Amino acid sequence: MRSAAVTPEGDHIRWVELPGQEPPRVYVHGLGATSPAYFTEVAVDPRLAGRRSLLIDLLGHGISDRPTTFDYTLEAHADALAGALTQAGVEGAELIAHSMGGSVAIVLAARHPRLVSRLVLIDANLDPIPRAPGSSGSSGIASYTEEEFARGGGWAEVRDRVGPHWWSTMRLAGREALHRSALHLTRGTVPTMRELLLDLKIPRAFLLPEADGPLPGTDALIESGVSVVAIPDCGHNIMLDNPEAFVKATAAALAAPA
Repeated sequence: MRSAAVTPEGDHIRWVELPGQEPPRVYVHGLGATSPAYFTEVAVDPRLAGRRSLLIDLLGHGISDRPTTFDYTLEAHADALAGALTQAGVEGAELIAHSMGGSVAIVLAARHPRLVSRLVLIDANLDPIPRAPGSSGSSGIASYTEEEFARGGGWAEVRDRVGPHWWSTMRLAGREALHRSALHLTRGTVPTMRELLLDLKIPRAFLLPEADGPLPGTDALIESGVSVVAIPDCGHNIMLDNPEAFVKATAAALAAPA
């Protein structure tokens, strides 16, 4: 495990690092998750192994610190991640990022271009989404006030909705961190994550579950150079549900000409 202080107060982002060749690969988890739990199996697959790989936990999640004074916007997450990568001596990394982590990765690539050479986005959020009371994801968490979620019944209600698999990592997140991250994910960025992605000039791939049907705005994404790949036999957690297809698609995306 490695770490880097990323706030003026000294809060640390932590990651599990696998040794290998440069340029490095950085794996970034989604809301309420942790990268070692979600990515280790695929990161050590022979088709992806051999690179220096950082399985990193965003601030407020997993093994990273959970400050209550941090605002957890997508921009703040991206800047904190940039600080950790810079201290780790990372430049020109290939980012493999899931869900909210994909949104953070897009913002990172836009704000800190020297750090990112490629993006593989896994069912990432590209647009703002409405809050939805009773939903188990970010839209449900964001429907509470922070007080209701952190100190009222919201935390327990979400625990009961998400089920034991997601909860096993969600329970590691700070309550304020989880709520603020979800709230800002539903609000998105200005310009939107989709607009930022369309403007990037690096190789980009977007993996989504085949069962979800066509990705909205696919034609514009493809026209801008984004490879959109539907993965069969999986849900939102593609790397866990169908690791074989995930590794095959990710290895192909990373091998594509720049």
